[in-house]
Amino acid sequence: MPASISNYRIVPMDEHQAAEICEWRYDPPYNIYGWLPWEQMKALEVEFGSPTLRQEQYVAVLIEENELTGFAQYFPMVGVTRLGLGMHPDRCGHGQGSAFVRAIAEEARRRHPQNEIDLEVLTWNQRAIRAYKAAGFELTDTYERQTPDGKKPFHCMVYRPHQ
Repeated sequence: MPASISNYRIVPMDEHQAAEICEWRYDPPYNIYGWLPWEQMKALEVEFGSPTLRQEQYVAVLIEENELTGFAQYFPMVGVTRLGLGMHPDRCGHGQGSAFVRAIAEEARRRHPQNEIDLEVLTWNQRAIRAYKAAGFELTDTYERQTPDGKKPFHCMVYRPHQ
């Protein structure tokens, strides 16, 4: 049964949770969303491998008995909170994405109510786009941007939940 937004708890990400996320493996083509090994992330201090960045921008998303179900990044921009997020691979594709994404977006709104909330998604990722639309995001722009594998097309989606 799909979870509701109230089933999710958003908490500061700790080092144990960060290490666990680095072990997640997604099936192709979603495997591009995997992370470096935890010890390498820590050594390089990249993303949530940096204690400062982890504390300032990253959260763990828990469900049920404190089970780690995903994470989010609240990337600060002027007037905008840009979301980065990931759901545990075992939970992807089972109708849980909409509530998961709404919980993350509502936390962003709680933190900075004046900010627009947006995210970027690769145009081929229809599974994520469906979840984002169901959560209240609207496609507002499409453009190419640089990735580790060269330029790729992205959609920008803005949170505009139905009132």
